[in-house]
Amino acid sequence: MNLPVVWLPEAVAELKEAAAWYSNVRPELGIRFAQAIDATMENISANPLLFAVADRNRRRAGVRRFPYGIFFIDEPNRIVVIACFHGKRNPRHWKTRPSNPS
Repeated sequence: MNLPVVWLPEAVAELKEAAAWYSNVRPELGIRFAQAIDATMENISANPLLFAVADRNRRRAGVRRFPYGIFFIDEPNRIVVIACFHGKRNPRHWKTRPSNPS
């Protein structure tokens, strides 16, 4: 059973920023990034417990072929994505985020 996914606004903004950056480098790279994100989200939704705990109850799923991680919380009835984060950025930004969308 795939769980529904809810994105925090900050995570959506990060995803859009990354997608725009890759599209500006090369349009087909932006498409590949979007496909990699989609595949990662499918895996998270289907099997959230397969991914390692990164901080407290927050898990991280790597995005294949891109230096990004999807940080999320697996709740009983949904997945809450708290960050779409480049691996070289300071993790303090996503670690201070609330775990529940308003």
